[in-house]
Amino acid sequence: MMKIRKFFALALSIGIAATATAQQQEQFSIVTLNVDGLPQKIWFANVNAEGPGSAGSVRIGQYLLKKGYDLIFVQEDFNYHEELTILLEEDYRFDTWSGDVGVDGHKIDLLHLQNHRFECDGLGAFWKNAISVTDTERTAWEKSFGKFSHAADEMVTKGYRRYDVTLPGGTLLTVYNMHMDASSEIDEIEGKDGPDREARLSEWLQLKDDILTRLGSHPVIVVGDLNSYYSRDQIKAQFIDAIESTGRGTVKDVWVELEKNGAYPAPVDGVVCTDDPANILDGETLDKIIYINPTTGTKIQAVSFSLDQEGYKHDGKMMGDHYPLAATFIVGDRKDTGIETVQSLKEEVPSYYNLNGQRIGQPAKGVTIEVNGKSIRKHIIK
Repeated sequence: MMKIRKFFALALSIGIAATATAQQQEQFSIVTLNVDGLPQKIWFANVNAEGPGSAGSVRIGQYLLKKGYDLIFVQEDFNYHEELTILLEEDYRFDTWSGDVGVDGHKIDLLHLQNHRFECDGLGAFWKNAISVTDTERTAWEKSFGKFSHAADEMVTKGYRRYDVTLPGGTLLTVYNMHMDASSEIDEIEGKDGPDREARLSEWLQLKDDILTRLGSHPVIVVGDLNSYYSRDQIKAQFIDAIESTGRGTVKDVWVELEKNGAYPAPVDGVVCTDDPANILDGETLDKIIYINPTTGTKIQAVSFSLDQEGYKHDGKMMGDHYPLAATFIVGDRKDTGIETVQSLKEEVPSYYNLNGQRIGQPAKGVTIEVNGKSIRKHIIK
């Protein structure tokens, strides 16, 4: 009996030490979402009557507070910024808001509306108080298309924002948040979306050049409403492959990595765009979370991916323009933590024990011990 107790005391101490080692590996969560903050009306004209408006923007803020993401990146944060952020003020710090879309406070030449552009990008970032963000920079796209048609991209100053982020454990990241040129379903059906695709390609190339100019020894994350499908746009060839061909870093899309087993959707002919903001094409959305690890230096790894189609609703309706796209990352290589998946253990470990040393028939959360001759191995079941 004494030997058995010593055996499980040893096993438990090994498991606790392993858990502590795993906990030392820094982890962070990130989410991107289009909050649909265009005004519902300008004067007496309906602009975004079906949008969340003031009350809906408060509900989006409630949702984000409940979720507690470490890093939040939003698009179309225009006219309801205070409603969106008021509940987050205690736990988060914010990027500079670039302004609203409307008549009040804006000089508008009504006789030459074709020349007007609101000097706001709708982009924003919120980060937990323990995180430090410096060197925030805002850049407009060099090319866009559409003033009173083609999704009216040129009515606002779309572009990207770049953030240098320091996590509580000292890990440095660079994050890009952006909103790219849009296409409409009718333009694509009628074969008129060529200028939109050209504008998006120019934006992907502009983004790639900026990243490569600054790529050093820490990871880069790209998030946002990219208005892009792999099946429609040249993201793989012109952005991902182009960066990797330099030999300076590796590029992964979290959805492709964790949901598609690393296989990118192939280009297709025909219409892939839709005016339905809830559309998901084979699991792909217009939003993306892409990350770049430098060849030498700190690396991160995506360990979870989620598209919240159930929790992001009010009265059965999606609260913003798109469902939130979220991911969790760890700093370093996941294999270094000693954590293995249940799937890999089912074939490798013939016997499982819980923390009390009791044999169990199926894998469960806790420490498992494999007795193999004289060796004892620990595993932590997720």
